[in-house]
Amino acid sequence: MSAKQNISELALELGLAMSEMKSRLRQKIQNSINEYDPDLSFELIEILGLLSRNNGINQQEIGNKVSKDKSSITYLINSLVKRDLVERIADKNDRRNKQIFLTQKGKQIVETVYPWVLDLYKKAAGTIDEEEINKALLLVKKMTANLEEPGSKHDSI
Repeated sequence: MSAKQNISELALELGLAMSEMKSRLRQKIQNSINEYDPDLSFELIEILGLLSRNNGINQQEIGNKVSKDKSSITYLINSLVKRDLVERIADKNDRRNKQIFLTQKGKQIVETVYPWVLDLYKKAAGTIDEEEINKALLLVKKMTANLEEPGSKHDSI
Protein backbone atom coordinates (compact mmCIF):
# COMPACT_ATOMS: atom_id res chain seq x y z
CA MET A 1 0.00 0.00 0.00
CA SER A 2 1.46 3.39 -0.99
CA ALA A 3 1.74 6.27 1.50
CA LYS A 4 -1.11 8.14 -0.23
CA GLN A 5 -3.40 5.13 -0.03
CA ASN A 6 -2.45 4.65 3.60
CA ILE A 7 -3.27 8.30 4.44
CA SER A 8 -6.54 7.98 2.54
CA GLU A 9 -7.47 4.81 4.39
CA LEU A 10 -6.57 6.36 7.75
CA ALA A 11 -8.60 9.49 6.94
CA LEU A 12 -11.52 7.25 5.96
CA GLU A 13 -11.26 5.33 9.24
CA LEU A 14 -11.14 8.61 11.18
CA GLY A 15 -14.22 9.88 9.36
CA LEU A 16 -16.11 6.66 10.05
CA ALA A 17 -15.10 6.70 13.72
CA MET A 18 -16.24 10.33 14.10
CA SER A 19 -19.52 9.51 12.40
CA GLU A 20 -20.08 6.53 14.70
CA MET A 21 -19.30 8.63 17.78
CA LYS A 22 -21.69 11.37 16.64
CA SER A 23 -24.40 8.79 15.98
CA ARG A 24 -24.02 7.24 19.44
CA LEU A 25 -23.95 10.63 21.15
CA ARG A 26 -26.99 11.73 19.17
CA GLN A 27 -28.89 8.59 20.23
CA LYS A 28 -28.00 9.07 23.92
CA ILE A 29 -28.87 12.78 23.79
CA GLN A 30 -32.19 11.99 22.13
CA ASN A 31 -32.96 9.44 24.85
CA SER A 32 -32.33 12.08 27.54
CA ILE A 33 -34.41 14.63 25.64
CA ASN A 34 -37.30 12.14 25.32
CA GLU A 35 -37.43 11.80 29.09
CA TYR A 36 -37.60 15.59 29.42
CA ASP A 37 -39.91 16.40 26.48
CA PRO A 38 -40.79 13.73 23.88
CA ASP A 39 -41.79 16.44 21.39
CA LEU A 40 -38.26 17.85 21.18
CA SER A 41 -35.87 16.36 18.65
CA PHE A 42 -32.09 16.26 18.60
CA GLU A 43 -32.16 18.70 15.65
CA LEU A 44 -34.23 21.24 17.59
CA ILE A 45 -31.92 20.97 20.62
CA GLU A 46 -28.90 21.27 18.33
CA ILE A 47 -30.22 24.59 17.00
CA LEU A 48 -31.09 25.85 20.49
CA GLY A 49 -27.56 24.98 21.64
CA LEU A 50 -26.06 26.75 18.65
CA LEU A 51 -28.13 29.84 19.38
CA SER A 52 -27.07 29.79 23.02
CA ARG A 53 -23.51 30.28 21.75
CA ASN A 54 -24.34 32.50 18.73
CA ASN A 55 -27.64 34.22 19.49
CA GLY A 56 -28.88 36.38 16.62
CA ILE A 57 -27.38 34.55 13.65
CA ASN A 58 -29.50 34.09 10.54
CA GLN A 59 -31.04 30.91 9.13
CA GLN A 60 -28.32 30.51 6.49
CA GLU A 61 -25.61 30.55 9.16
CA ILE A 62 -27.56 28.07 11.26
CA GLY A 63 -27.94 25.77 8.25
CA ASN A 64 -24.22 25.94 7.52
CA LYS A 65 -23.24 25.17 11.10
CA VAL A 66 -25.62 22.21 11.53
CA SER A 67 -25.22 20.95 7.93
CA LYS A 68 -28.89 21.24 6.97
CA ASP A 69 -30.36 22.56 3.74
CA LYS A 70 -32.45 25.73 3.53
CA SER A 71 -35.86 24.01 3.54
CA SER A 72 -34.96 21.80 6.52
CA ILE A 73 -33.73 24.79 8.52
CA THR A 74 -36.88 26.75 7.67
CA TYR A 75 -39.03 23.85 8.90
CA LEU A 76 -37.00 23.47 12.11
CA ILE A 77 -36.99 27.22 12.84
CA ASN A 78 -40.76 27.39 12.19
CA SER A 79 -41.22 24.57 14.69
CA LEU A 80 -39.12 26.41 17.28
CA VAL A 81 -41.06 29.65 16.68
CA LYS A 82 -44.41 27.83 17.13
CA ARG A 83 -43.16 26.47 20.46
CA ASP A 84 -42.07 29.98 21.51
CA LEU A 85 -38.45 28.81 21.84
CA VAL A 86 -36.99 31.25 19.30
CA GLU A 87 -38.09 34.39 17.54
CA ARG A 88 -37.24 35.89 14.17
CA ILE A 89 -36.26 39.56 14.23
CA ALA A 90 -35.57 41.60 11.10
CA ASP A 91 -31.96 42.73 10.75
CA LYS A 92 -31.66 46.51 11.24
CA ASN A 93 -29.45 46.81 8.14
CA ASP A 94 -31.44 44.48 5.87
CA ARG A 95 -35.07 43.83 6.81
CA ARG A 96 -35.19 40.82 4.44
CA ASN A 97 -32.60 39.11 6.61
CA LYS A 98 -34.10 37.61 9.76
CA GLN A 99 -31.95 36.99 12.79
CA ILE A 100 -32.91 34.15 15.11
CA PHE A 101 -32.90 34.71 18.87
CA LEU A 102 -33.66 32.43 21.82
CA THR A 103 -36.73 33.35 23.83
CA GLN A 104 -36.72 33.05 27.61
CA LYS A 105 -38.45 29.66 27.25
CA GLY A 106 -35.73 28.55 24.78
CA LYS A 107 -32.99 29.68 27.18
CA GLN A 108 -34.60 27.66 29.99
CA ILE A 109 -34.58 24.51 27.87
CA VAL A 110 -30.91 25.04 27.00
CA GLU A 111 -30.08 25.56 30.69
CA THR A 112 -31.83 22.27 31.49
CA VAL A 113 -30.55 20.11 28.63
CA TYR A 114 -27.03 21.50 28.10
CA PRO A 115 -25.59 19.97 31.31
CA TRP A 116 -26.82 16.52 30.18
CA VAL A 117 -25.09 16.99 26.85
CA LEU A 118 -21.86 18.09 28.53
CA ASP A 119 -22.00 15.04 30.80
CA LEU A 120 -22.27 12.75 27.77
CA TYR A 121 -19.30 14.43 26.09
CA LYS A 122 -17.35 14.15 29.35
CA LYS A 123 -18.17 10.44 29.41
CA ALA A 124 -17.06 10.14 25.78
CA ALA A 125 -13.77 11.88 26.63
CA GLY A 126 -13.16 9.41 29.45
CA THR A 127 -9.50 9.49 30.45
CA ILE A 128 -8.38 11.38 27.34
CA ASP A 129 -6.52 14.51 28.40
CA GLU A 130 -7.14 18.06 27.20
CA GLU A 131 -4.01 18.15 25.02
CA GLU A 132 -5.10 15.04 23.09
CA ILE A 133 -8.54 16.51 22.48
CA ASN A 134 -7.03 19.83 21.34
CA LYS A 135 -4.76 17.96 18.90
CA ALA A 136 -7.70 15.95 17.56
CA LEU A 137 -9.78 19.11 17.19
CA LEU A 138 -6.98 20.83 15.29
CA LEU A 139 -6.61 17.76 13.06
CA VAL A 140 -10.30 17.64 12.19
CA LYS A 141 -10.39 21.39 11.52
CA LYS A 142 -7.40 21.05 9.17
CA MET A 143 -9.05 18.17 7.32
CA THR A 144 -12.27 20.15 7.01
CA ALA A 145 -10.35 23.17 5.68
CA ASN A 146 -8.63 20.90 3.13
CA LEU A 147 -12.05 19.96 1.79
CA GLU A 148 -12.82 23.63 1.19
CA GLU A 149 -9.74 24.09 -1.00
CA PRO A 150 -10.39 23.77 -4.75
CA GLY A 151 -8.23 21.58 -6.87
CA SER A 152 -9.21 17.95 -6.69
CA LYS A 153 -10.58 16.40 -9.85
CA HIS A 154 -13.15 14.72 -7.59
CA ASP A 155 -14.54 17.96 -6.02
CA SER A 156 -17.85 17.47 -7.80
CA ILE A 157 -18.51 13.97 -6.41
